[in-house]
Amino acid sequence: MNTTLVRQLRPPVAEFIGTFALVFIGCGTVASGKADALGGAVAFGGTLGIMVYALGHISGGHFNPAVSIGLALGRRFSWTKVPTYVIAQAAGATVAALLLRLTLSSGAPLGVTHPSGSDGQSFVWEVILTFFLVFVVTAVATDARAVRSAAGLCIGGTVVLDALVGGSISGASMNPARSFGPALVAGDFNGLWIYLLAPVVGGVIAALAYLFLRGDESPAPR
Repeated sequence: MNTTLVRQLRPPVAEFIGTFALVFIGCGTVASGKADALGGAVAFGGTLGIMVYALGHISGGHFNPAVSIGLALGRRFSWTKVPTYVIAQAAGATVAALLLRLTLSSGAPLGVTHPSGSDGQSFVWEVILTFFLVFVVTAVATDARAVRSAAGLCIGGTVVLDALVGGSISGASMNPARSFGPALVAGDFNGLWIYLLAPVVGGVIAALAYLFLRGDESPAPR
């Protein structure tokens, strides 16, 4: 195989694997029915943090379309790579959800995210929760002045905290791919538009906010 093609395939494959792990372990924890709110939050946040450490040096460790779009807007990622990343992330989430469906009982929940109250309430919460996540990602993973060795811990910890405070309100998805995969496999699209749109809005706001705070003082890390 052409070495250039192999080099180009490595980042999206890494994004596929990382997003697959996030959905399979996170939603698998929900599907098992044995985890409380804290357990679910730790499953998602812990998996994300570990995958950032494992694959961040290959693809950047996005595993989330809102992160890819936010980093591109903040001039820390190429817009030309965004479509490939988003497709890989959505595919990873969908395959993970499909395997959960095939290997668990047909009645097992797949971790599909739904609003617990009004659509408007969940939309606002998803915007805010994703703002925190993408803001932290942008700060610790793309600013040369940050302590980048703590990136996985900080990013995973943000997901845990966001899920603890917002899980009972909006489901705390913060990730269009994470919501899309289980919804597609389950055939349950109730409120899906919230989880496709709100995280992107939150990510855009976070990227613009950190772009202002960063100014011209910080070069992109190597």
